Amino acid sequence: MMRKLFIIALAAFSAAGASAQGKDFSFKFYGRVRADLFYNSRANVETVDGLFYMYPKDHDYDPDGNDLNATPQGSFYSIYSRLGVDIVGPMIGKAKSSAKIELDFRGSGSTYSIARLRQAYVNLDWGRTDLLIGQTWHPLYGEVSPSILNLSMGAPFQPFNRSPLIRVRYNIPAGLRFTASAIWQSQYNSAGPEGKSHNYLKNGMVPEIFLGIDYMRDGFTAGIGGELLSLKPRQKSEINGETYKVNERVTSLSGEAHVKYKAPMWTASAKTALANNLTQASMLGGFGVTSVDQRTGEREYTPFRHSATWVNFVYGKKWQPGVFIGYLKNLGTSKPITGETYGVGLDVDQIFASYWQLTYNLKAWTIGVELSTSTAWYGKMDNANGRIRDAHSVTNYRALGVVMFSF
Repeated sequence: MMRKLFIIALAAFSAAGASAQGKDFSFKFYGRVRADLFYNSRANVETVDGLFYMYPKDHDYDPDGNDLNATPQGSFYSIYSRLGVDIVGPMIGKAKSSAKIELDFRGSGSTYSIARLRQAYVNLDWGRTDLLIGQTWHPLYGEVSPSILNLSMGAPFQPFNRSPLIRVRYNIPAGLRFTASAIWQSQYNSAGPEGKSHNYLKNGMVPEIFLGIDYMRDGFTAGIGGELLSLKPRQKSEINGETYKVNERVTSLSGEAHVKYKAPMWTASAKTALANNLTQASMLGGFGVTSVDQRTGEREYTPFRHSATWVNFVYGKKWQPGVFIGYLKNLGTSKPITGETYGVGLDVDQIFASYWQLTYNLKAWTIGVELSTSTAWYGKMDNANGRIRDAHSVTNYRALGVVMFSF
């Protein structure tokens, strides 16, 4: 039923586009058909049934000493095919108006092969200043991202998130761009006592705040950005048979720096981030309890800190080899942990990954293979500082084949 509605909507857009060309509107449809075939040497932390791959799971031994996660796996999907339309509208005063709607078939949760909203926004452009309202890429994903075949696009080393936001950018002719964004959560959410949910941000009444600056000139891009995240983990507490209203909050600051140079035959890029509780950005992190009011059960928290860095190099046009190297490290917490912890990968000390790819590009076609090695070090958390001790390594080997037709 959803597919039928989607086809009807596309037909309606096409008809509207044909009639609206003379009314200061123009439509450009685009998309891709993508098929992914992959193999893993063991079980992994992943989503979309393995398409969005991140890092290997820890050992899980049965009574006979067999590792339950040491099981090869693989599959084939085409659900990351997508369709979109860019719309150019009439002038609004001195501003150029435009919009975008983009869908794929990722679905949500464990339900796949149904249409899902990727991006939907309107934009007003006055030349030096532009205002965007709607859902698009999170500014932490930013102007610099790696060129790899894995659908995770470098996560958990690279922030990955599309969210509803209000973004203002101001450009200076010298090549500087200032960005300010207020961001809410929808499909990519923070971890907490209820699992991953947008309620922690919604109840906190404060959107994520991002401020950044970029320098872009002659193929060179460099910039920095800062992110403020303030969550309310709980609204009430149950203790000693009584329920109390509580006013809890955990606030964190994160920062990132990025650089990229694009030449005619090669592209080099890198990014490093100090991530404090950025679980909504497909990264490792979270927060833990530092104290509890003995009467009401109200808690105080501290966020976990992680550093994440990657470098990426791609060469060529028709034949295009590339390499991606990523490293992540748990830096612990600023206060001792005295109670529960909430987050993703809080028993991981560090992760190192390398991706080696070769793609063949011919007009609308891309055919590629990617071989990757990812090693995660697991251990026990030291409550005094949130760091990991007595770590041991687990490695996954992954092979990926991709065929894409873009239009």
